[in-house]
Amino acid sequence: MDEAAIALTRTFNRTAAERIGVLTDQFLGRERPLGEARALWEIGPAGLEVRALRARLGMDSGYASRVLRALERQRLVTVTTSPDDGRVRCARLTKAGLAEYAEINRRSDAVAWSFLEPLNDNQRTRLVAAMTEVEQLLRASMIVLAIEDPATEDAQRCLTRYFTELNTRFETGFEAESALAAALRDLAAPAGMFVIARLRGEPVGCGGLILYPDAPLIKRMWVAPEARGLGLGRRLLGELERLARETGAGSIRLDTNRVLNEALRLYRSAGYREVARFSDEPYAHHWFEKPLQVRDNRV
Repeated sequence: MDEAAIALTRTFNRTAAERIGVLTDQFLGRERPLGEARALWEIGPAGLEVRALRARLGMDSGYASRVLRALERQRLVTVTTSPDDGRVRCARLTKAGLAEYAEINRRSDAVAWSFLEPLNDNQRTRLVAAMTEVEQLLRASMIVLAIEDPATEDAQRCLTRYFTELNTRFETGFEAESALAAALRDLAAPAGMFVIARLRGEPVGCGGLILYPDAPLIKRMWVAPEARGLGLGRRLLGELERLARETGAGSIRLDTNRVLNEALRLYRSAGYREVARFSDEPYAHHWFEKPLQVRDNRV
């Protein structure tokens, strides 16, 4: 661990918590702690499924239940079962809850302005730029990678969004039905592996490996537009390389289309070298390979 970086991060956390005013059970001067205020804001005028609320705020089910019960007692929220699915619970703001939502927004704007008002124009510009970068980096650190079956709902959502994008970008379009069938066959264990990236519980990227005996093949690596710029493509690539290395593979391969310029830049900058055609992938124009150094962790 980088002890100096950890110490600086903890200092920042303490300063930010103090400046925002979370060290009290009356956040923003209201009669509730931060957790309840944040839940109220996330539910918002449109309402929200309880499971989505938990994912967005990183709450376990017990804590989320306590927060929602407290908001119900204050007559700010109602929690009902979805008419479409009895397993799904939805939280909605009452009339009083909508009024409190508006007041939270007003007070939050005032707190934000209190950060900026004491500063001169140059300092404000610097602080806003720094906060923008910090927020982006924090979002990147919140992304979680996990191996899953490509048949899961989130996996299918990723693949469908990816194939839809390819259909708009490729000169010849993209045939998604056969590609989905191939993913179910080739990227599920034991033939392959499929990795999903999630931010606040929502799938925002994916990538797979077909475990060919000569060299694993990377397939279906994609990052959602809303998660681009967070370094997720490189992180996914590194995770797939790590998984391939753990199988004992000495090299790894991939192919890609000529219009995917951002992918081409990523692969080349990550040490992939272009090689002769090794597959019959109809949408590929470039074929790449990279040696995998097996790391020796022995002391």
